[in-house]
Amino acid sequence: MPLAKALELAQEYDLDLVEVAATARPPVCKLMDYGKFKYESAMKAREARKNQAHTVIKEMKLRPKIDPHDYDTKKGHVVRFLKQGDKVKITIMFRGREQSRPELGYRLLQRLAEDVQELGFVESNPKQDGRNMIMVLGPHKKKTEAMAEAREAQAARKAERQQTDSPAEEPAEA
Repeated sequence: MPLAKALELAQEYDLDLVEVAATARPPVCKLMDYGKFKYESAMKAREARKNQAHTVIKEMKLRPKIDPHDYDTKKGHVVRFLKQGDKVKITIMFRGREQSRPELGYRLLQRLAEDVQELGFVESNPKQDGRNMIMVLGPHKKKTEAMAEAREAQAARKAERQQTDSPAEEPAEA
């Protein structure tokens, strides 16, 4: 249809005439509320960014002669990172004579991998890198799944808290 008639039609319906495909012959236009269109596309982009996950590698450093309690604490941190959907780089630092016993570090890394087996998997096997031995653990769950679970758990806790905080109505005495 001619441009003048299209503009007249757009004005009649109080809409905008928006060119959709300029390279097409003839050019393709659409009648729409352009402000509303821009707002909705911005909201879609914002929602996509919100659900987007950034891969983060957390690092945990250990020593070969680690105390059992310290090991449990560090393992707890690794478990938390894996539950959040992050990758974990475990570094064992060797000093002095410890460098001649890399099997101690290898056994420690294998033990840690077995302890967190239900949450993550060994992404890169232990390898010696100078004075350090490095292993990378990856989570079974994707970051977006972990974020969604965390949001659901938080909403459930909030609902439970609101339920317990609301006072029960007592019958009025005459």
